Amino acid sequence: MALPQGAPSPLNKPSSASSSSTGAIFNILPQTKSVQLNEIGRRCILPMLVFATALPDVNESKKALLQEYLKRSKENKEKNDKQRLEDYYKRNYKDYFGLIEGSVKGKKEELLSETEKGILEWLEKNRK
Repeated sequence: MALPQGAPSPLNKPSSASSSSTGAIFNILPQTKSVQLNEIGRRCILPMLVFATALPDVNESKKALLQEYLKRSKENKEKNDKQRLEDYYKRNYKDYFGLIEGSVKGKKEELLSETEKGILEWLEKNRK
């Protein structure tokens, strides 16, 4: 429906009227957004439930394999710990023990302490 010529447009209302209507619009917007978010949340629930029910089937097929790995790990724990410790010593103490070897070279076998003897034995065993 067309407005008569010269009639004020509803969009060109006085500022006092527009401020009250603007406030009303802003009061409605947050409610609208929360309603939209709730609808999205409700729509997502069904696919999430379907996914959650399908998930245990996948894990059941891997459960036996994981149990086997766990059993092997427990059986070999002591051996693996020993290997890790030896590797750690080789990486971290070889240089330090090499320095001690240099200071011990001039000593006679009888004057060496037990620690120095152990270091020399370790260096002989772990030379590459």
